[in-house]
Amino acid sequence: MTRVKKPKRTGSILLSRHRNAGTKDSVLPVPHAHPVTTSALSSKTGRTVIRKHHTLHKRLSQALKKNDVDTAAAIQAEIEANGGLEKYQQASICGQSSQRGGDSSKIFIEWIGETRRSSKLKSGKADNTTGHVGGQRFRLLEVGALSPDNACSKSSMFDVKRIDLNSRHPSIETQDFMERPLPKDDSERFDTISLSLVLNYVPLPAARGEMLRRTTKFLRDVSLAQDDSPISELFPSLFLVLPAPCITNSRYLDEDLLVEIMNSLGYTLVCSKLSAKLSYQLWRLMRKELTQVSGLEKKKEVNPGKTRNNFAILLD
Repeated sequence: MTRVKKPKRTGSILLSRHRNAGTKDSVLPVPHAHPVTTSALSSKTGRTVIRKHHTLHKRLSQALKKNDVDTAAAIQAEIEANGGLEKYQQASICGQSSQRGGDSSKIFIEWIGETRRSSKLKSGKADNTTGHVGGQRFRLLEVGALSPDNACSKSSMFDVKRIDLNSRHPSIETQDFMERPLPKDDSERFDTISLSLVLNYVPLPAARGEMLRRTTKFLRDVSLAQDDSPISELFPSLFLVLPAPCITNSRYLDEDLLVEIMNSLGYTLVCSKLSAKLSYQLWRLMRKELTQVSGLEKKKEVNPGKTRNNFAILLD
């Protein structure tokens, strides 16, 4: 774990399957797919399914942006022929299986454990706190949930609310995060929001920025963790997981620019880990007043090169 020192709209933007065709931002309707089997895919097959699905959706988004309905229809047909969202979710669930070490929430749980152990070494006292003052559990909103059996769900620290565009489990509510009603007060807000391999599925750079901005409205105003608990420095927070190339090999995004974007939203990076495939980051919300930073609304090349990808995040 890399610890970071403390510093002194309307409508869905996800690739929803429920819009009408023919408009610039629409996604062609998808017929109800029969549930796919849950038998495990091989790692290689799963990766191929996921890559192909993302590539096709990128092409679909480009066709819709040009209002090219014929091309969009052909791409949509190819997506469905490959198994559609059901097949993609099956591949993702297999990738998250414990046998393959794919549960990203384990990293968050590890960070909490490391924070406690570090505090014990410094103070000589164990941290036995489990959550808020009064013994309440931390509220976690898991966006794009695929399974109710991940590490956070098994932890006694969290009361987990799970949502996904296409739920495959009764414990996961079918809901678009971008259309979720805004909380009225802190009792309806969360201590942590998980966006694990969700932001990269949003098709447009400005829509990704809007999703990040919206997370701030669902987090508590201040941490309700017990003040004497070392884990209080981890909440309220956003757990963000992206494919590593989105940050390490993008033409329009690197870690410095991502930090600038997140800082402008009131977030401060407190934990991070980079593996060969994934970037894991925990961002603590320090304030809800947004800082206007010029230049974040337009793409700017930070990593020139022909082999770079075009992943970007914009704040309009």
